[in-house]
Amino acid sequence: MKDNNVSRRDFVKALGVIGAGSVVGAGRALAQTNNPPTTTTAAPNQPAKVPTRIFGKTGVPVSMLGLGGIFDIVSNQLVLQQALNWGVSYWDTAAGYNGGKSEGGIGMFLEKNPQARKNIFLVTKHDGGELTDALNQSLEKLKTDYVDMYFLHGTTGGFSAETKAWVEKMKAAKKIRFFGFSTHSNMETNLQDAAKAGWIDGIMLKYDFRIMQTDTMKSAMDAATKAGIGLTAMKTQGSGQIPTATEADLKLGGHFIQRGFTQQQAKLKILWENPQIAAVCSQMGSVTVLHSNIAAALDKTALTAADHAALREYAAATQSRYCAGCTQFCETAPGHQAPVGDVMRTLMYHHSYGDHELARTVFRQLPETARRNLAGYDYAAAERACPHGLPIAQLMREAGELFA
Repeated sequence: MKDNNVSRRDFVKALGVIGAGSVVGAGRALAQTNNPPTTTTAAPNQPAKVPTRIFGKTGVPVSMLGLGGIFDIVSNQLVLQQALNWGVSYWDTAAGYNGGKSEGGIGMFLEKNPQARKNIFLVTKHDGGELTDALNQSLEKLKTDYVDMYFLHGTTGGFSAETKAWVEKMKAAKKIRFFGFSTHSNMETNLQDAAKAGWIDGIMLKYDFRIMQTDTMKSAMDAATKAGIGLTAMKTQGSGQIPTATEADLKLGGHFIQRGFTQQQAKLKILWENPQIAAVCSQMGSVTVLHSNIAAALDKTALTAADHAALREYAAATQSRYCAGCTQFCETAPGHQAPVGDVMRTLMYHHSYGDHELARTVFRQLPETARRNLAGYDYAAAERACPHGLPIAQLMREAGELFA
């Protein structure tokens, strides 16, 4: 990882006073700073650059903070320019993001700023349909001849000989540089399988301060890293499906405010402590949030043992509010019929992200029969199988009522 020598004093100066401990407050303070933190080699008053890490066996350096494209990019072009100014060069989108407009928003930027393309590690995802047609449509929207990474979206992998042959053909045609998949559930198994396949370049996985602690995840990360797979973390805040604020939330927020940063920034920093993570992809739909996350990436203050303990204590206290994506338990329980993991993801988008349209979009992609019958399925076996004791029946009914 490249070193950006940002001092603790500069970081605190950039953040200013963070009254309520929100990521918004931190980002606003950085955005309003007249003299942002700089590297030792940067010109005066020029932004520092977010550090880079090598993306697996590709050998390509990518910014360790990635710009997630699940927002109205068309109306927020300034976010893209500010991201580049600060060295956030890993840009992630998908064919279906923002009602299909996310790729077009990036394409709008690249059409006006063609010289910027060479500085961007551009990622998009296949959301359905015939592979070649879908890729060509994405390239047209993005106004580019190629993407750096093409992911199969929300899958358990793309390991068939047919898919491998297609990937080799698209690489030869210089339409994609690298290939992989994103995964929201059973991540550990998917990483292990990809490592065994031997030809997957990258994986974007649900990964946060909760999941990273398990032995099975550590083993899977080791296997993927040994296979040279570049890893991108997403869904990094460990947000739950039940939004009730508790004493545990207040305690965690207070702990990190005393440390000089927010709990949201701490949840990013703990992931960057793992050198196996090449990039942390974060939805940053405003300059405010972008700058707050950049501040966390530039800060050199290491988390202490007490910080780690605070996050572990919080994870234990709130585990019954959080779906870890281990659908190998609930979705294999006797009588299973509902796509529990996918429905849980819609509730996370709705409650924790506040992105109600994305939640509805993902919900509408579920099979019609499943959507119609959510409230009528028997979830008793699934609830018994859930390691975290989530009230699955209650949450499935809630999703049906919210998004019907």
